Amino acid sequence: MTDKPEEARAFGFETRQLHAGQRPDPNTGARAVPVFQTTSYVFEDPESAAAYFNLQEYGNTYSRIMNPTVAVFEERVANLEGGSGAVAFSSGIAAQAGALFTLLEPGDHVVSSSALYGGTVNQFKHLFRKMNVELTWIDPDDPDAWRGVVRPNTKAFFAETIGNPAGNVLDIEAVAAIAHEHELPLIVDNTFATPYLCRPIEWGADIVIHSATKFIGGHGTSIGGVVVEAGTFNWSNGRFPVVADPSPAYHGLQFHETFGEYGYLMKLRAETLRDLGGTLAPLNAFLFLQGLETLSLRMDRHVENARAVAAFLESHELASNVTYPGLPGSPYRTLVEKYLPRGAGAVFSFDCAGGRVGGQDLISGVTLWSHLANVGDAKSLIIHPGSTTHRQLGDDELRAAGIAPGTVRLSVGTESVEDLIWDLEQGFAHVAARAAEKVTTA
Repeated sequence: MTDKPEEARAFGFETRQLHAGQRPDPNTGARAVPVFQTTSYVFEDPESAAAYFNLQEYGNTYSRIMNPTVAVFEERVANLEGGSGAVAFSSGIAAQAGALFTLLEPGDHVVSSSALYGGTVNQFKHLFRKMNVELTWIDPDDPDAWRGVVRPNTKAFFAETIGNPAGNVLDIEAVAAIAHEHELPLIVDNTFATPYLCRPIEWGADIVIHSATKFIGGHGTSIGGVVVEAGTFNWSNGRFPVVADPSPAYHGLQFHETFGEYGYLMKLRAETLRDLGGTLAPLNAFLFLQGLETLSLRMDRHVENARAVAAFLESHELASNVTYPGLPGSPYRTLVEKYLPRGAGAVFSFDCAGGRVGGQDLISGVTLWSHLANVGDAKSLIIHPGSTTHRQLGDDELRAAGIAPGTVRLSVGTESVEDLIWDLEQGFAHVAARAAEKVTTA
């Protein structure tokens, strides 16, 4: 026993991934988080109901906006990321759109890394155009590039901790410092790293986004997303009237002035989530909580396997340009040591000999690696981005994202790594056999 109160103890990550945001259910004693599969909630009295809807008191009103199961998931992710709070959404893309929609208005400008997931690139190109928001792509590896494109109407910097699929590692501290020089928030998609490998808020990021579909869920069963805020950004600095000015949706309520460090999150929930309706289902929140309970254990194995697979590919004659940032020769090695000391994740790409045909032949030749459009599963996954996830991008955009014709993306799972390498060998044998057939028939 200890004389130190529980509230004062700094619990470890592995303890918090199991317990943060929840105690045994007071009504039933249930140890697991119950699934509150309900649309709505009975109010205590008319006065309480009115206070809830006026945001004068906090309580459950309707599951499109809040739900007790979802609330535990939100609090646990916020705790693990070191944020002040979080709001969950029905997908990572919905979370991303909600995070940006809450702070942008027509005529604004966003600066974004060009090394992004193809779905994010498409969302930014088309959603921003519909919102009349300008967008500038920059090379995330050059911190000065961010500073050089800031305009008076710039409202945010956006990047990924580990770029998809080129494996760029963001110098979070440097980019955050530049953003803050201009009184702008840095938004970081931390999906590939998870809060176990990296916590961007500790390095200056203001908003962190996750596709919980990936490593947080960990088993390919549910789609969802979550937005975490640091709670330290000054939304009343004169650049963000959408957050700071009186809201016509709540009779002139000023979110930042009223709720302080929770102002952005309250607006994100009470207006954006309410009006766009990208609600996370309670059962999916429950499954994400199950995933979080083993996050550290799975990520250690993911990283261990990824290192071995990357080393194998680096020495294989039919593979080149292995982008795993954890390799000793990676240009991101110094940044990995700083931001990702436990490992550089488990998603990376390489170029297969034979270009587009070679990459597709490799995929046809493996059996253990699953060919599908997802990452972060306990099962190992493989895909050819140029013909799938990034298919809508033009040649210049593909090159900017680090994608060549033969680029193959891997999401390394938790199987026996010897089996994963054996299966890739079968794939390369198929590539060589198909190339030999073409020579013979030519």
